[in-house]
Amino acid sequence: MSTYVYGITAASHPPLPENLSGVGEPPCPVRVVREGGLAAVVSDAPEGLRPKRRDLLAHQAVLGEAGTGGCVLPMRFGSVAPDDAAVAAVLAERAEHYQERLRTLDGKVEYNVKAVHEEEAVLHRVLSESPEIRAMTEASRQAGGGTYEQRLRLGETVAHAVKELEAEDAAEVQQALEPAADSVSAGPESTGWLANVSFLVAREAAERFLAAVEEVRAAHPHLDLRVNGPLPPYSFVEPGPAEHAGTLPGGDRKAE
Repeated sequence: MSTYVYGITAASHPPLPENLSGVGEPPCPVRVVREGGLAAVVSDAPEGLRPKRRDLLAHQAVLGEAGTGGCVLPMRFGSVAPDDAAVAAVLAERAEHYQERLRTLDGKVEYNVKAVHEEEAVLHRVLSESPEIRAMTEASRQAGGGTYEQRLRLGETVAHAVKELEAEDAAEVQQALEPAADSVSAGPESTGWLANVSFLVAREAAERFLAAVEEVRAAHPHLDLRVNGPLPPYSFVEPGPAEHAGTLPGGDRKAE
């Protein structure tokens, strides 16, 4: 039976509640794998596991329960190793890394910030800031819409200006929020977002970080900022046991 990994703690972490269960239907009992000064919170991995709502919530609930006793390095949903022995081997191999992460992440949470342009607002800004685009737009209007080539050139020019503004705004968002965070991790590029950045924030500094987000919103009305958090610091833990010990085939992490 493969082993599902929820998170990593110090071996001295307080015991988990009895009868704590996690993913699966029926829910799999949670146990602890210890190796040296570290411990992994695990359970059996159900066959055909998919990120359905029940299992996503179960994963979060186990991490939340474990987190009440101290720092936990959270593994992402779907982290699966071949067996308990493989988990213990990775704990031994990566002991220095995990112990350093436990020290660094103690008392800290993650906030993920995504940004996207408000389409009408950004087009208005591009038009107001570019004499060239204003002139092309006016010429097209006077020509009754212009030729196909004129419309194509105008569209390409506007798209290029928007792309440049996206890069500028993404850099400004990150630079504005970095001082309120202990660390920053750029997320994968995704369609529709000009910025996708995670920030590691001390719990006592969360209010200051969120105030900085509001300042960015006020200064950039053409941006739509989405903030998700506080979250376990997923973006500041990797690599985890599953990355070293192998994952269950088909271990998709996208919610269904």
